[in-house]
Amino acid sequence: MVQDFSMNEIRRYYQALSRAWGPQHWWPAETQFEVIVGAYLTQNTAWTNVERALENLRQANLLSVDRVRRVRQARLERLIRPSGYFRQKAKRLKTFVQFLDKKYGGSLDLLFSRPTEELREELLSLNGVGPETADSILLYAGNHPVFVVDAYTRRVLERHAILPATADYEEIRQLFQPALAPLAETSSTQALGLPPQIDAKYRGAAHTPSAMSTAKRTELVQIYNEMHAVLVGVGKEFCRRSKATCEGCPLQPFLPGRQAS
Repeated sequence: MVQDFSMNEIRRYYQALSRAWGPQHWWPAETQFEVIVGAYLTQNTAWTNVERALENLRQANLLSVDRVRRVRQARLERLIRPSGYFRQKAKRLKTFVQFLDKKYGGSLDLLFSRPTEELREELLSLNGVGPETADSILLYAGNHPVFVVDAYTRRVLERHAILPATADYEEIRQLFQPALAPLAETSSTQALGLPPQIDAKYRGAAHTPSAMSTAKRTELVQIYNEMHAVLVGVGKEFCRRSKATCEGCPLQPFLPGRQAS
């Protein structure tokens, strides 16, 4: 019964947030490889810092597998310095390209043609790739149906008494995936619960549409994509780490005690 309640709440959160904010157009990138680079660079830093590092790479024409393969690591470090931990991240990007070359002949198409769980294990075996990075690459670059769990998701779940702060990554992922899967059986508009027009005071985590955010994908992948993005929006706009500002949040009606009153 508790599990059924939690799964139903997750679906209701999705519909409420999507109705309030509409499509978030996440991940903002022009190519699959740019998504992968961003997934590495966003570790332990704010997205604004990642954007600065990505712009440096874009200006240097280094946002491709071939260019990262050939660039000297010292130069790569300098360009991604705004993202922090730049030496580690440069080394990890090089490691990813070496893995791609060795196992897939440098082809992202071949990489992403692998079964989801098998590819997930391969990514997790790489230095510096944890579950969040692996799942970001799978979902946003490869259009594989996996849900990405991050600190914003954990915070919302804890404060709404869905799962404790001690819940591990897989427990959270295995709650969201079956909870959201039934929504993929309807059309995208029905799944999002969108009205004809959206009058939102807040943007959530919305970005300008990009080649990757508007790429063709399955309904299930789109739903996982949107749910992760709107929860990021909640974390950024309302459910901040230091203090929650619940007034105006689309999830305020779902706070413990609210629904029974």
